[in-house]
Amino acid sequence: MALRSAGMIRLFALLALAIVGLGSLAQAQTFPSKPIRLVVPFAPGGGTDNLVRLLAADASASLGQQITIDNKPGGATVGGTDMVAKAPADGYTILASDSAFLTNPGLMKNLPYQTTRDFTGITMMARAPVILIVHPSVPAHSVGDLIALAKAKPGTINYASGGNGSSTHLAGELLKQVAGVNIVHVPYRGSGPAMNDLIAGQVQMSFSGISSARQYIDGGQLRVLALTGDSRNPALPNVPTFREAGLAGVNAESYWGLYAPAATPPAVVKTLNQHFTRALKNPQLAQRLAELGYEPIANTPEEHTAQMKQMIGDWTAIIEKAGIRVE
Repeated sequence: MALRSAGMIRLFALLALAIVGLGSLAQAQTFPSKPIRLVVPFAPGGGTDNLVRLLAADASASLGQQITIDNKPGGATVGGTDMVAKAPADGYTILASDSAFLTNPGLMKNLPYQTTRDFTGITMMARAPVILIVHPSVPAHSVGDLIALAKAKPGTINYASGGNGSSTHLAGELLKQVAGVNIVHVPYRGSGPAMNDLIAGQVQMSFSGISSARQYIDGGQLRVLALTGDSRNPALPNVPTFREAGLAGVNAESYWGLYAPAATPPAVVKTLNQHFTRALKNPQLAQRLAELGYEPIANTPEEHTAQMKQMIGDWTAIIEKAGIRVE
């Protein structure tokens, strides 16, 4: 009797697993059957929002369902990200975010979610180089010149950032660690005020995206010394990479990715991946993104999830070494 009971228990357990599996399969086969909400933890009109809207329009057409952009700015992206972490894991609420998604785990002790536990990658969307810019009064025309100057006069070169823990702050800290220089961080309330003071010569250097600084570079108000990435950028073909300057460790590129709650069925994640990567490979869309300074990057959910975990670990190590905390 005991053996029969044990056998029945195993049978029921197998049946339950089969039913769950069939349910997930059925969901994947009918997905999507209603509009998808794509949460963007930034205000409308910003770089991430513009990128996502271009992709969502293309993916909506191939999915046959509307993708609705839901902007949830504020809280250093935490509020919008947490909303997706706690959403039903059915593929109908997903997240688009930038590098803050990867750096916040190292910057903030008390996040209401655990990024590597609560999210799975759908696909990377794009990356863009970060450029090192200086005021023309700085007697440096290369990264080598700047490093030599910083080492000759430690603590006298100031670099502006958009705020404590911002991507431009972290790029500066990475340069300090890789090059072994003592430069002083000056945080501002946003990238706009930081750029204004750099142009005015109140600070000597900063990091930026190409599109934000291009007009000032072309106008001679700023000088660009180097950019991140494995190769030169078509928008600035004469500007060397940090790798060319012997500083391959300065790899603070900006990244954008799509994410879903971790328990989302793999088949649903695969469907989302197929349609968004199809959009990223659309030649007309890729050209438009390139004009905006983005390099479209499509990969598999497995690759993107592994990349997410690796980059969170890398940035956390840099942040901890620099002693940076954001509350």
